[in-house]
Amino acid sequence: MGTKGTTYLGIDGGGTRCRARIEDEGGRLLGEASSGPATTRIGIEKAWRSITEATEAAAAQAGLTRNDFARMHAAIGLAGLGRRGAEAALNQLAHPFASIVFISDGMAACLGAHSGADGAIVVAGTGSVGVGLIGGREIRIAGYGFPVSDEGSGADIGLQVVRLALRAADRRSELTPLLSEVLGAFDTDPYQAVAWSEEARATDYAAFAPIVLRHANLGDPVGRRIVERAADAIGDLLDLFLARGIDRLSLVGGLSEAITPWLTPDLRNRLKRPDADAAAGALLVARGRLTLPTKDINHEQAAKFRV
Repeated sequence: MGTKGTTYLGIDGGGTRCRARIEDEGGRLLGEASSGPATTRIGIEKAWRSITEATEAAAAQAGLTRNDFARMHAAIGLAGLGRRGAEAALNQLAHPFASIVFISDGMAACLGAHSGADGAIVVAGTGSVGVGLIGGREIRIAGYGFPVSDEGSGADIGLQVVRLALRAADRRSELTPLLSEVLGAFDTDPYQAVAWSEEARATDYAAFAPIVLRHANLGDPVGRRIVERAADAIGDLLDLFLARGIDRLSLVGGLSEAITPWLTPDLRNRLKRPDADAAAGALLVARGRLTLPTKDINHEQAAKFRV
């Protein structure tokens, strides 16, 4: 079955999964589906494959065929869009849509969180980044990618605990219950951990974050130190937006609820629940309801930064 009406596609493509949402002209949800990771870090072709899989699954749920894509306006929020050459390569891809716009997954999340109004988000998920919108300007802080950046993220938490587990294996530090469980994942063999690390991606490290948070909440001293450090990093990003005059703040991402209790009381009280998610933010762009923000060249950390 197909439709003659115009439809809109919003994509939230992240390091862990890709979500596609299709709505009609009246904003009614037609279909929604997920697929694997969609970040340029795994390659443009693999990311596009995840986008296509999620879109086709959502379309099938909506009773749409590929012929209907010609009347579908798409906005793709994609992790790693600022990597050198990524956006140019994406714009060269053949696509079946009536129109297509690529934005960063962070900007999609920011637009969704504040319904397109001025505000900022800090993403605490597999990676971490701060994205703000003020006066038609986009402000981006950090988020240069794991392992050189993304402090406070799940991947960063995982990296820290694996490092400390190796120290404990050498008896250079105390073997706490947390570190014992992490070493157990490698059969208590440090060299197995090293072999794993040679091919491990951010998502592999991030898989250890729930373990760290669980032990931290149970009082494990190493777990507490790791999570406190992560919360400090996330709090620093929130503080930078406050210093720029942005007071509408939301914390989003897979670790947001787990990290929030570890923030200072002042920052916790300043946070507002997001209005909607990144797919909703992408849909605002797909519908042409927003003028895409210009980049703030006066970035806190660099004069040139990623989208």
